[in-house]
Amino acid sequence: MQTRSRLRSVFTALALYAVAGGVISYFAYHAYSGDHGLVAKRSYEQDGAQLEAELARLKATRLALEHKVSLLNPRRLDPDLLDEEGRRQLDFVHARDLVLLKPQK
Repeated sequence: MQTRSRLRSVFTALALYAVAGGVISYFAYHAYSGDHGLVAKRSYEQDGAQLEAELARLKATRLALEHKVSLLNPRRLDPDLLDEEGRRQLDFVHARDLVLLKPQK
């Protein structure tokens, strides 16, 4: 009788260790490769770096456009810019103008 109860207590302890090990393995696996794990963190950091670079590029573009718009201010109008914009919108080219065609991207 006594050997059965010892055997049962040993198997119960082993079963508890196996279940605990399984639970720990499950959480460790998902901590590494889950939706919010270490692999996903690296991916989020790379995406963040790409978005920061895009933001910097867009800010530079915005500054350039703001500068160009400020040149069209009616109080201090740039005649060269006005001439360039008028010719571009009207598709007008003077006979003495040199036209350089850029390939479209």
